[in-house]
Amino acid sequence: MPSHTYILHSAKHDKFYIGACHKDLDQRIENHNAGVYGSKSFTSNTNDWVLFLKFDCDDYAHAIRLERKIKSMKSSVYIRNLNTYAELRDKIFNETRST
Repeated sequence: MPSHTYILHSAKHDKFYIGACHKDLDQRIENHNAGVYGSKSFTSNTNDWVLFLKFDCDDYAHAIRLERKIKSMKSSVYIRNLNTYAELRDKIFNETRST
């Protein structure tokens, strides 16, 4: 089953959301925009989430490790740099792989 770490962007709020899933990513994004995850979830504040960046991971555990690593950076500049620089994406992807 494919697993992904994904970053969504809301132009309305200029915010990012980082998540991981092991199901249909397109459906997951639709669910975020439809408020399926509850009115108190971070993504419920708007319905204009679009896919900014996606990582196809080895398995769901890898997707979670990568999600946590990106979240730990706490930086929209870092997220934008991930989108710009392939070597940065490769580095963080490989750092979070199982050994």
